[in-house]
Amino acid sequence: MTPAALIFDVDGTLAETEELHRAAFNATFAAAGLTWRWRVDDYRRLLTTTGGKERIARHIREIGAEAAGHDIAALHADKSRRYVEMVEGGGLSLRPGVAALIATARDRGLRLAVATTTGRRNVEALTRSAFGQPADAVFDVIAAGDEVAAKKPAPDVYLLALDRLGLPAARCIAFEDSANGLAAARGAGLPCIVAPGIYTEHEGFDGAERVVADLADIDLATL
Repeated sequence: MTPAALIFDVDGTLAETEELHRAAFNATFAAAGLTWRWRVDDYRRLLTTTGGKERIARHIREIGAEAAGHDIAALHADKSRRYVEMVEGGGLSLRPGVAALIATARDRGLRLAVATTTGRRNVEALTRSAFGQPADAVFDVIAAGDEVAAKKPAPDVYLLALDRLGLPAARCIAFEDSANGLAAARGAGLPCIVAPGIYTEHEGFDGAERVVADLADIDLATL
């Protein structure tokens, strides 16, 4: 049976955003006079912790520094500003198959939602850059990480999306790129299709309905 709604993660699923996030973090650290520089391998490891502020806090712990000596919220706010500027500058494109899947779903009357760890401002920047439209013109529901108590792998943001959709989990399908995202979707009772990204292709995806190279492999008639 064709689902009534599709629920998408954002970072790594709709677009390969993580390199821009990493660049924004590093630019923020440099501007703050910090010597931190996250390399690709560093960021891949830090991505197992969801949430930008949480990643900064983890890094501080790992280098043995005092969290009280750093304004994590201010660092993250500056990073978010820089990231949005990078996206608005045309630094992102959708992953293969995303635009076609969303257009087909819309044509068939399916509802569309986002359930993401990132903030609403980042979702807005991505949709305006990639779709040329505001987020609420593309998605019926947006559930963001700053609206819930616990971030992925907790199911909170998916439960919020389901509540706003007014649909049971059995009538929806989630799309993710990471093991944390898969765990969050499954924790909310959602079937989940995983399209691993460049930062998550090494992870395990037990429990996924399907693992695909990208969303160009998805045919709504087969869901």
